[in-house]
Amino acid sequence: MTEPDFSASGPFGGFGPEDLLACYARGVFPMAEARDDPRVFIIEPEQRGVIPLDAFHIPSRLRRTVRGEPFEVRVDTAFEAVLDGCAAAQGPDREDTWINGPIRRLYAALFAMGFVHSIECWRDERLVGGLYGVSLGGAFFGESMFSRERDASKVALVHLVARLRKGGWTLLDAQFLTDHLSQFGAVETPQAAYLDRLSPALTVRPDQAALRAPLTGAEAVALATA
Repeated sequence: MTEPDFSASGPFGGFGPEDLLACYARGVFPMAEARDDPRVFIIEPEQRGVIPLDAFHIPSRLRRTVRGEPFEVRVDTAFEAVLDGCAAAQGPDREDTWINGPIRRLYAALFAMGFVHSIECWRDERLVGGLYGVSLGGAFFGESMFSRERDASKVALVHLVARLRKGGWTLLDAQFLTDHLSQFGAVETPQAAYLDRLSPALTVRPDQAALRAPLTGAEAVALATA
């Protein structure tokens, strides 16, 4: 674990969005200890959580929920609101947010550059859940998710996987394996094996338009599990 140098002048100090992309390309990622802690650490875990795109599992009840379309799914229309939702979210796997000020600024810059995407679930024009992550080559690095209504983040995940498969992405990085992600087929792999998968994924050029393509709930389930 290392700490980037933010001491230089400029909006990002000495560590900017291009440096962050370089971190993802070499298999490491940033985290903060807490919302009010201004430090950012670069993490390289010994074990990496990965959601296999060719073996994604949707529990039966969730399949029915996604097909029933309880939410309107949008992409990249409210990234900062999704970031706010993720920063406020708490649960059994997380007592405090790791999204602090520097993290917010870096990902907002990457969103403006087209490298960050948000999958959003809306009901009656209210954002009720979603997720965001970084896309680099054929790798998608899932960062965080949140729900304000039952299953909203899960529906967003199904739609993400459907779009990644449709567009030709080859790697969905979950960073750490959690009980929540295990139900979808997520597995833990040694960092060295993860890097072996990351390298070829970065050379892939997926169809970016697939992320924003409209999908029905039935289409999302079919694509995610094909």
